[in-house]
Amino acid sequence: MAKYDYDLFSIGAGSGGVRASRVAAGFGARVAVAEERYLGGTCVNVGCIPKKLLVYASHYSEDFEDAAAYGWTVSQRRFDWTPLIENKNREIARLQGVYRELLEQAGVERIEGRACIVDPHTVRVGDRRFTAEHILVATGGWPSVPETPGIEHAITSNEAFHLKELPRRVILVGGGYIAVEFASIFNGFGVETVQLYRGPLFLRGFDDDVRKALAEEMRGKGIDLRFNLNVQKIEKTHASVVATLTDGSTLEADQIMYATGRLPATRDMGLVEAGVELNSKGAIIVDEYSRSTVPSIWAIGDVTDRIKLTPVAIHEGIALAQTLFGNRPTKPDHEDVPSAVFSQPQIGAVGLTEARARERYREIEIYRSHFRPLKHTLTGRDEKTMLKLIVDGASNRVIGAHMVGPDAGEIIQGIAIAVKCRATKAQFDATIGIHPTTAEEFVTLRAPVS
Repeated sequence: MAKYDYDLFSIGAGSGGVRASRVAAGFGARVAVAEERYLGGTCVNVGCIPKKLLVYASHYSEDFEDAAAYGWTVSQRRFDWTPLIENKNREIARLQGVYRELLEQAGVERIEGRACIVDPHTVRVGDRRFTAEHILVATGGWPSVPETPGIEHAITSNEAFHLKELPRRVILVGGGYIAVEFASIFNGFGVETVQLYRGPLFLRGFDDDVRKALAEEMRGKGIDLRFNLNVQKIEKTHASVVATLTDGSTLEADQIMYATGRLPATRDMGLVEAGVELNSKGAIIVDEYSRSTVPSIWAIGDVTDRIKLTPVAIHEGIALAQTLFGNRPTKPDHEDVPSAVFSQPQIGAVGLTEARARERYREIEIYRSHFRPLKHTLTGRDEKTMLKLIVDGASNRVIGAHMVGPDAGEIIQGIAIAVKCRATKAQFDATIGIHPTTAEEFVTLRAPVS
């Protein structure tokens, strides 16, 4: 008779938890996964997928405007928020069903409810208890808001996906990718949009040229960016919210949305009581193999506060299953992970920023191009694209690639393969470009900037 009910009990059915559970079951492990909210986690329900759908929708305003330059006559336009949200909800429900089927096909038992850890080998869900040789925590993160007076009148990205109607005026508070993306989304729908950030420039952690280029483009599209400003208090009136800022001024809007970060979802789970060590943010501290300070408890994804990206959580989940049940101990690889910000225009990035490269390498070369895309030579739109390569002067290896412009995420995905393979600038130069494309600029940058 087996010592435990399961070989692996996963807490959280997001991208990472589901992938780890499925792969582990594929290796023959007895696996269960518990989820208290919705299958697919943040990415499927209130993150990557619905956000990208809203990004697509919001860009049609520019597409319709640009169509005239290419001979198209577009009749009177009108945007309706309700069918967009209904269609989005229908797609999310479909994806939840896909996740459900994937777990069933893999033989993973699905348990609905909030799971708490009782001890290193026991999990409680409601009144039921389950034992497992290994417990995986993959509960992701949750929006974090400051204790600003009146904060109860604000929403987060979670609620933004389910608004009953589109606001006419919105205030975005925050300087991360979620704030930037939603500022672009609302602005694309014609909403009067103000974005506030307490620091001198948003998107901390991205390359400085990228940050500056995007700020310029967003302002050019009509977004009111205000840096070095924060909200002191929020007041609710009969028909609006009023934010008093740190400079004493006030802003009135229909909605105020906070995108001021996400914290690991580890509260009241019994982790500390079981001996699991957390950091100051509440994230689970893990070793190179995703093992916590309790040998039988593991953690992957945003709950570990490493790299908060869905593909990274999936990668960590696969590595964990291989380590535990595939007879192949595997460390997740967190080097040269590409990322994108679906702002308008987009950001794509892989490798080191210029600042980080200067810290790590004695001599670097910078290649940069700033130009109007071919499409806008007819539209007259004053939108610019910026591309940048960072090269180690000693080895000639490309150690960073950054872009601001249409389809940046799609383009950087391909460039990321070259960066991961440690390609040199000479190899980039030897690659023939596809003309006319924006991507060809990455293989035609010849002269480094001073």
